[in-house]
Amino acid sequence: MGKVRERKEKLREKLIDVGEDLVISNGARSIKARDLAGAAGCSVGAIYNIFDDLNDLAMAINMRTFANLGKAVAASQEHADHIGPNDRMILMAKAYLNFAASHPNQWRALFDIEMSVDSRVPEWYLEELARLFSYIATPLRMLFPDMKTEDLDLMTRAMFSSVHGIVLLGIEKRISAVPLAKVEIMLEQVLNQIGK
Repeated sequence: MGKVRERKEKLREKLIDVGEDLVISNGARSIKARDLAGAAGCSVGAIYNIFDDLNDLAMAINMRTFANLGKAVAASQEHADHIGPNDRMILMAKAYLNFAASHPNQWRALFDIEMSVDSRVPEWYLEELARLFSYIATPLRMLFPDMKTEDLDLMTRAMFSSVHGIVLLGIEKRISAVPLAKVEIMLEQVLNQIGK
């Protein structure tokens, strides 16, 4: 690796580290070019030599968060072979809730950045999303073994959306300010009805 490329890679990692610290402290909207440049010890222009824009940097930060979220959900399934599909989904939902509660600003940042169907979505994002959906699809396939793949894909997305909505409203204290333990019960109540 050439010295210029090595310097750029070091600066890239430094900017991601600094940006991640800003997100953890104050949320995704706190990422400002001047603050980043000052904390990273570079010029504002140097940021744009590394990243297309601040949204691109936010995606790089989110890559770390998404990977950690995926690990948390995967860990919830490590010893789940002996339990039923509804209980597996409940474990995943609780892992998702716990991750969101423990890392609220990072978790919110996953959904705060501008990204539409027409946007250029990084390959890693699609891979992490597919991995997350595959965890959900596994117990759903157990519950609905004869379901067509396209219908199962749609149900997987519906399950994710349902859990995400409950978690989002719970974390933001919008469900009549229910404590997290009650949000867990809500998740259990909903997920226990699947397949009945």
